[in-house]
Amino acid sequence: MKPLPVETDPRALPWRRALAVWALIALAETVHGVLRGLFLVPALGEAAAQRIGFAVGCGLVLAVAWLCSGWLAARTPAAQAKTGLLWMLLMLGLEIVVGLLRGMDAARIAAEFDPGQGGLMLYGLLLLAAAPRLAARLRGPR
Repeated sequence: MKPLPVETDPRALPWRRALAVWALIALAETVHGVLRGLFLVPALGEAAAQRIGFAVGCGLVLAVAWLCSGWLAARTPAAQAKTGLLWMLLMLGLEIVVGLLRGMDAARIAAEFDPGQGGLMLYGLLLLAAAPRLAARLRGPR
């Protein structure tokens, strides 16, 4: 079996890793959302399920970021901030696309991001932006 090619551009590898970790976070959040809809919403109602789901989702984001932080290779605060910003923008785009595919109009999607209307997505995006830095700090020096 032939070995995988070695990456020659040191700037490319962290961004590929950042995208891979974001995809893992998006997958975990998608599975979480489906399970929330199947089990929590019927048992507790939408409002309670949303609050519980938000807390669990935050835990998932931090857990994946923490588990992957060593491999992620975002070693400096600047790299961590750029990675978090990338994750936040990608997730924002994904949430908008998923909302549109689910038949939501722009006002309904915007409400999901508006804390004044009960939406928690803005807080989730802010946590996602901070997750690489938080995970690196929790993991400690390596």
